[in-house]
Amino acid sequence: MQDWQVLTLTAAIILGVVLLILKGRLHPAISLVIGALTLGLTTGLGVEETTETVMRGFGDILYEVGLLISWGVLTGALLHATGAITRLVNSLLRVFGAKGVPFALALSHGTVLQSIFPDVMLVMSAPLVRRMVPFMGRNGRAKLASAMALGIEVGVVLVVPGVGALALAGVMGISLGKMLIFGLLVGVATMVITQLIMSFAFDRGFWNPDLDEAFPAGSATDTPPETVPDDAGDVATKTGTKAPLRELPLGLLFSPMLLALVLMATGAVLEIAEVSHPVMDFLATPVVALLIGLLGTFVLAWRALGIAGTEEALGNGFREAGLILILTGAGGSLAEMVSQSGLGDILGKFFSANSAVPLLTVWAIAAVLHVAVGSIVISSITAAGLLAPVAAQIGLDPVLIALAAGAGSMFLVHVTSNTFWLLQSLLGQTTRGAFKTVTIGISVASVVALGLTLLLALFF
Repeated sequence: MQDWQVLTLTAAIILGVVLLILKGRLHPAISLVIGALTLGLTTGLGVEETTETVMRGFGDILYEVGLLISWGVLTGALLHATGAITRLVNSLLRVFGAKGVPFALALSHGTVLQSIFPDVMLVMSAPLVRRMVPFMGRNGRAKLASAMALGIEVGVVLVVPGVGALALAGVMGISLGKMLIFGLLVGVATMVITQLIMSFAFDRGFWNPDLDEAFPAGSATDTPPETVPDDAGDVATKTGTKAPLRELPLGLLFSPMLLALVLMATGAVLEIAEVSHPVMDFLATPVVALLIGLLGTFVLAWRALGIAGTEEALGNGFREAGLILILTGAGGSLAEMVSQSGLGDILGKFFSANSAVPLLTVWAIAAVLHVAVGSIVISSITAAGLLAPVAAQIGLDPVLIALAAGAGSMFLVHVTSNTFWLLQSLLGQTTRGAFKTVTIGISVASVVALGLTLLLALFF
């Protein structure tokens, strides 16, 4: 089959997957597998090799990140149940001044809180964030909404343990420690720079409270933070979760997950320095480090919630993890089929050692996929899978492709995204306001992250 035919078929099938999701209302996981099967059959792989490739792609990505995603989601479910996220956000809102609150929110939600399922994180944080609106001054709602959107969307695809970052590391064959370090560099810088840009724009007429806010600051829907009890149980009850049986120090509750991240980062640094020790190598292995974090959180949750509450939290975590794993595996199936179709070799002919071209390409592919599908995880995995075979051929570090795919997948978050509507409704914005804080804000972050990735490419 000629190159142009493979390119045309691949483009048509990806478009078909998008139409199945948008027009046919078929679940993305099913649509991705149908697309993978169609691509294999139409490019001449044959029935047996096509089905084997689909199953191998599904299994390979879960082999790489399945347990990692599971450990992260389960840890997040336990932290959620103990009220740790509520207390952390409440503390941030009280400690930092009005100017620092948006940055604290973005960075906390984009890093340490990424172990919690994004929608759960948003639902838990939003009531507390809304209480700060009357004390944030001019355009406070816009700045807080922008910060929340940044933390959730940037963190999920660029910062370990975000599920998108874990999946990208698996697709590209990147060590999780390396993804952690480079993802933090790009992710944190992206959040800070973008929040500065958006705050500047809001203060210069980009935000109109009369048209962009669903209700005025200080209304009954925005409760002042002084009315929030200091007791964590009372706060958790007000935000819709059961109060823990015993209150544990906030730092203690997060310490197991922080230890896991430190272990992985240490392992990556030692690997770069070519230093090895059997014990440290074992503890720094991501599946072991995150398991240590999960076990530590489990012990603390048992003390705080009792066995019944802990078992209920784990059950919720397993249900959340199941959907994430199926979506991740389906994305891996399509990525593997694209690789087997020979598209990587074809694209390699158009690229040189100049890293800017493939990075811009993978960013654009991920952006287009996200605009159509509405899932940043699926679009980032698919885009990275398209360019994965090219990385070794042109000498491009796979982590740069992962970062570019993650950056592109954030472009134009809009009405197909569940996060868009949650941010719109929970933070008191009109749809017009959400387009500004979410759609435009995250699109700015997408471009900023691409620029930072291209800057990194100059040194690697």
